[in-house]
Amino acid sequence: MLNYPFTLDSRTLGGDGKDLAGELPTAFFLLEPEDDVQVSTPLRYDLHVAKDDDDICVSGELEVRFSLVCGRCAERFAQKVHLRDYFAEVEENKENSIIDLTDAVREDILLSLPSYPRCENGNVDPRECPAAGQFQSESFDDEPEEAPSQDPAVWEALDQLQTKR
Repeated sequence: MLNYPFTLDSRTLGGDGKDLAGELPTAFFLLEPEDDVQVSTPLRYDLHVAKDDDDICVSGELEVRFSLVCGRCAERFAQKVHLRDYFAEVEENKENSIIDLTDAVREDILLSLPSYPRCENGNVDPRECPAAGQFQSESFDDEPEEAPSQDPAVWEALDQLQTKR
């Protein structure tokens, strides 16, 4: 298991906190080669970690680029995640001074990706989806159709059931 810079001892933070900056390899995200989401660039981070009473606060900037599969045309497209005002708060563990922010950072980045990616919404090389217009949704008139006439015998049968109770 790789040791990432987001694992630190809260006793070493001091009053001013600690600055963390650098790049992490694409392996940081633990994605499988067959996943629809793939990491295209290393994760760049510039973070400040500080104590705030019983919490550890992380703030700063995160940036990474992904390759996603379009949910409409199934082609890959680039999506950049740039969290300029990143903030996370983790409760300090009094029994153990070691804090691991790795999962929180990883999850926050992955959760910022679109849940239904579409290539026309990509923010790196905007393009029109090749499948655009192939799937037309049905349009409905503003006026509802007339309700089908119902046989009064159906209601009479229901009324008889209720009176038998």
